[in-house]
Amino acid sequence: MSILIENLLILTMSDGSDAEPVIAGSIGIVNDRITMVSSEAADVESFRRENASGLRVLDGGKKLAMPGLINTHNHAPMSLMRSAADDIPLMDWLHNHIWPAEAKLTREKIILGAKLAMAEMLLGGTTTFVDLYWMEEAVGQAACEAGIRAVLSPAMIDFKKEDFERDFEAVFSRYAAGKCDTVSMMAGAHSPYSVSRENLLRVKELSKQYGVGINIHLSETADEVQIIRKSHNMTPVEYIDSLGMLTANTLAVHCIHLTYSDIELLARRGTSVSHNPQSNMKLGNGIAPVSKLIAAGVNVGLGTDGPASNNDLDMIEEMRTATLLQKAVTGNPLALPAWQALRMATVCGAKAIGKGDSLGRIERGMTADIILIETQKAHLYPRTNMANNLVYAAKAADVDTVIVNGRVVVEGRRLLTIDLDEILSGG
Repeated sequence: MSILIENLLILTMSDGSDAEPVIAGSIGIVNDRITMVSSEAADVESFRRENASGLRVLDGGKKLAMPGLINTHNHAPMSLMRSAADDIPLMDWLHNHIWPAEAKLTREKIILGAKLAMAEMLLGGTTTFVDLYWMEEAVGQAACEAGIRAVLSPAMIDFKKEDFERDFEAVFSRYAAGKCDTVSMMAGAHSPYSVSRENLLRVKELSKQYGVGINIHLSETADEVQIIRKSHNMTPVEYIDSLGMLTANTLAVHCIHLTYSDIELLARRGTSVSHNPQSNMKLGNGIAPVSKLIAAGVNVGLGTDGPASNNDLDMIEEMRTATLLQKAVTGNPLALPAWQALRMATVCGAKAIGKGDSLGRIERGMTADIILIETQKAHLYPRTNMANNLVYAAKAADVDTVIVNGRVVVEGRRLLTIDLDEILSGG
């Protein structure tokens, strides 16, 4: 399968600075790889000749091509709980609303909720998401059918230990062996306060045994910090590090309540952080020190969190919120510029999931996860700075085409892999 997309503006995300160039050109895809990115007519003609058999040609219509967005934190099946428990503090929200609702979920409901979330993400330009939940094997099935890239993290929590063990083995046996090219996995732990030391060490053991990373909520609330200090005389970051779980293969989610030494420790260990600004604000958990983390050398990706605490999965909106929030809290309009928010949603997200060498940029040899954004919109003119327009003015509805792993899954804002009407009617 070969695809040639012509007549494009291309934001490659290869430069890594606020001087990121937008080039006019074409993109060539063979199977799941980008094999050409060029503004030269000779390169395009060469690609046509070499891939003449079965070549599909798409007219970009001067749309903007960029790497697919990477959502580094989600609980996709919780789309079924959207707006069911709003305006409630986290601990009350979890113990009295969310966990009781989750106890009633069936495998069929997990798949339904996951597909609803995937439909929303694909239509908004998200090509990869990291999930932390239960019955992740079912989420993986939905992801394979939807054609979205998923990193599944079966979640250890004390009252579901046996479920975690079964789910972890099911996910590994089904997806780690390459049975679905777009699904991989991590070992998940809900949090330091909801998982015992013994069970946290079990997560660590499995991550080493199976060669996968660790995914954990960390330093999300002031209550969590108090609980861990009282029981272990350490910060949550220090506690997880003392167990040997803070590594370059760990994705630490939220990281709001950090000390200066916590930030240094995260940087020293090479741990990536998933920043979820809208969920953090909605639950009243605080504002993560993102500018300080980045300045210290910590890789920070961007996530929406689940649909029950955000309540949407709009990564374009999340980019805008992330940069505005850092400017507001620091009083510095230079804090977290637009180009850095774009990097968080692409390049940094790819690094956070261990795929920095294959995702997050539009370059020859990279995996073909690409989105096309319709720029012929009043709110995206003039085209003074396309990167800034994406962060400060674009909408999820501006995404026209989505390609994941070389496969067109959204075209003309129409989902090709999910029957949205069926999902909205309850499956």
